[in-house]
Amino acid sequence: MRTVAVLGAGKIGEALLSGLIAAGRDPQSLLVTTRSGRAAQLAEKHGVRAASTAEAAAEADVLVIGVKPQDIEPLLVSLAPVIRPGALVVSLAAGLPTALYERHLPAGTPVVRVMPNTPMLVGEAMSVMSAGSHAGPEDMETVRELLSAVGSVIQVPEAQQDAVTALSGSGPAYFFFLVEAMIDAGILLGLPRNVSTELIIQSAVGAAKMLRETGEHPVALREAVTSPGGTTISAIRELENHGVRAALLAAIEAAALRSTELGAAHR
Repeated sequence: MRTVAVLGAGKIGEALLSGLIAAGRDPQSLLVTTRSGRAAQLAEKHGVRAASTAEAAAEADVLVIGVKPQDIEPLLVSLAPVIRPGALVVSLAAGLPTALYERHLPAGTPVVRVMPNTPMLVGEAMSVMSAGSHAGPEDMETVRELLSAVGSVIQVPEAQQDAVTALSGSGPAYFFFLVEAMIDAGILLGLPRNVSTELIIQSAVGAAKMLRETGEHPVALREAVTSPGGTTISAIRELENHGVRAALLAAIEAAALRSTELGAAHR
């Protein structure tokens, strides 16, 4: 069994550790590093091993890097002289290209860029992976296996990662924003907050399940709810009048542009 080290185990890193353990991985095959004393807490909580960056780099077959983007380059400088030859590096940092890692790490180091999202915390992540210059099919399968423990995984060319970041990386925030507005609408209409919240959350869960399990196009599912002259079409008209569709397109486009900007300084 390959040894996996999570460098910078914040919420996403801890979620990955939990998912791997739940999927049957031996906790002792998992290493964790943090800048604070949290590594020891995670070790006690999950049975994994706390380690320094140098210890993890020297031992691990797979290094999952979950530190903040601004901390990446100092970390890579410290990793370069101690990383185990042939180790696979997996980046979870938004916007940062694999070329940045390859520039700092020993020649030939396989790097895979991943854009996960926060539903990883409940085992329902959408993780999107892209191969760097030296990552082969076996490396991609290793990453797919790891990430499958915490949700769904697909692979795209790295040139599409800024779009992925905008769509699924930031995507949960758009849904939370919409749910928040709908709950407030229920309160405006006189419902208690707890009732409005339960109605909207279950409606969201049910709608998502219908999308996944029926395989129907969203338009077909929406039309099935939209009776001629009924309440739903009145609501849809107002959404269109207020430019909600155009606003979503513009918002996601802005997120993709920002992802591109974040990575531009490191290309």
